[in-house]
Amino acid sequence: MIRVERLTGPALTDALEDVARLRISVFRAFPYLYDGDAAYEAEYLQTYRDSGNAILVGAFDGARLVGAATGTPMEDHAEDFGAAFEGKGIPLADIFYCAESVLLPEYRGQGVGHAFFDAREAHASALGRRYSAFCGVVRPADHPLKPADYRPLDGFWRKRGYAPVPGAIAQFRWKDLDQDEETAHPLQFWMRRL
Repeated sequence: MIRVERLTGPALTDALEDVARLRISVFRAFPYLYDGDAAYEAEYLQTYRDSGNAILVGAFDGARLVGAATGTPMEDHAEDFGAAFEGKGIPLADIFYCAESVLLPEYRGQGVGHAFFDAREAHASALGRRYSAFCGVVRPADHPLKPADYRPLDGFWRKRGYAPVPGAIAQFRWKDLDQDEETAHPLQFWMRRL
């Protein structure tokens, strides 16, 4: 039985090393192809230590963290992400950013993804946010590392009421598995009104 729990403050901070391990493991798969390391993770996850309104939704199998979803007010997250909304007529103070959702493959298909979004959207509403947004990496349809059985999550996101925001594309850098150095990646924002 998987237990889903909302973590904030010190409990969130205490779980970040496990979140880093999950991110490195889960994001190695297509479409992210992330070749992560502890140093990159420590820098990236600092946002959640610094934001007083951050949330971590953890999925636990006993005491083991097997999945995690994070979020912060948009203005607390990377400047690259907020810049994607310039000229869109939506103040960043109205947007809650649902960052990563990572879940080990053997725990998928049990409703955890919905629980992740439910908890973050409730947190966003409690903060008075009007919108919930996230972004996903954009890869070419013919990417050489795309598995034949790959199925994007677009249908899941649409069923939850999210839609792509035209022109809201962030650029974020990480090292791909098949690259020697970090490169910029386009990430398309999706959003829904709360």
